[in-house]
Amino acid sequence: MIYFDNSATTPVLPSVLQTYIQTTERMIGNPSSLHRLGSQSTRLLEQSRKQTAELLEVAPEEIYFTSGGTESNNWVLKGTALEKAAFGKHMIVSSVEHASVYRSCEQLAKAGFEISYAPVDTQGKVIVSELEKLIRKDTILVSCMAVNNEIGTIQPISEISDLLKDYPAIHFHVDAVQAIGKVPLTGWLTERVDFASLSAHKFHGPKGVGLLYWRKGRKLASLITGGGQEHGKRSGTENLAGIVAMSRALRLQLTDVSLKETHMTRLRDYLIASLSEYDNVTLFSESTEAFAPHIVCFGLKNIRGEVLVHAFEEKDIYISTTSACSSKKASTHGTLKAMHVPEKQATTAVRVSFAETSTLPEVEQFLIVFDHLYKKFTQAF
Repeated sequence: MIYFDNSATTPVLPSVLQTYIQTTERMIGNPSSLHRLGSQSTRLLEQSRKQTAELLEVAPEEIYFTSGGTESNNWVLKGTALEKAAFGKHMIVSSVEHASVYRSCEQLAKAGFEISYAPVDTQGKVIVSELEKLIRKDTILVSCMAVNNEIGTIQPISEISDLLKDYPAIHFHVDAVQAIGKVPLTGWLTERVDFASLSAHKFHGPKGVGLLYWRKGRKLASLITGGGQEHGKRSGTENLAGIVAMSRALRLQLTDVSLKETHMTRLRDYLIASLSEYDNVTLFSESTEAFAPHIVCFGLKNIRGEVLVHAFEEKDIYISTTSACSSKKASTHGTLKAMHVPEKQATTAVRVSFAETSTLPEVEQFLIVFDHLYKKFTQAF
């Protein structure tokens, strides 16, 4: 089997899984309980928070554990709306955001908020000068992903940060789900970023757990109320085993990170160079520093993406169309649409996504299979 769908989810590392199992077996106390077992769980929870904060180079009190990237994104957008509605009802998001951001914006629009979408260039990169034109006196939030989940574009978070220094009242949120371990922290967790979303299953951790970085001093309304966990901001019994496992996965992900980035870049560049030799292939990703090292998006002329996905599946090779969270819906290829790629061409798009565990022989085998499929499909047209 060759698994090239790591942007959808990554396999849990054996040591991370073992951490999850051991924590589940040994730490039976609820962290909110007053007895010794509860206190033991609380200590482990806070140790994980501290380690996570150290890895991200932030303060422990700026880390809030959630169920994943989708919850974190929802929390920031809707929490900002609830917190700052008296000051303004205008938000700006990029036109290439994840569905969890888009759907939140749709809900907020129905509730009376106004959403502006910042345009992107032909690489899928936000045009900062155009974003600046959208800022108004009643703007309360700007949200932009760090790395595009469909084609891998690295967004200009530092440039947006510089712009927003002149607008200190505006919340700045970054969806960093695809960025962790793929691009340097300094590229997306700047001093001006107020909130950042992460999801464990994107870096070899368990599913159903994530975190929100929340810069100290910023205000955000709670969405989940109840027992007052997570400093009273996010209620619900903590997923202790998931949190501990996520902390370990994050540490492993950020160990030798530059070597991992270099390895994935070599795989990406080799794949793109090989695919570029085929006349009927359209490449939506590039071998440049403007793109993350782990994503290659391309299309085969006149062949719908899902057809190619299933053709590879028959050879035990697993890729995807674009966003896994939207691939079973009709409204896919949002990034390509924002780039003004023609619909017929956009429907051919598939995504290959690597992890640091991916290998060159796997890419070579992928290309052997692709060559066979290319000849098969092009003969039909």
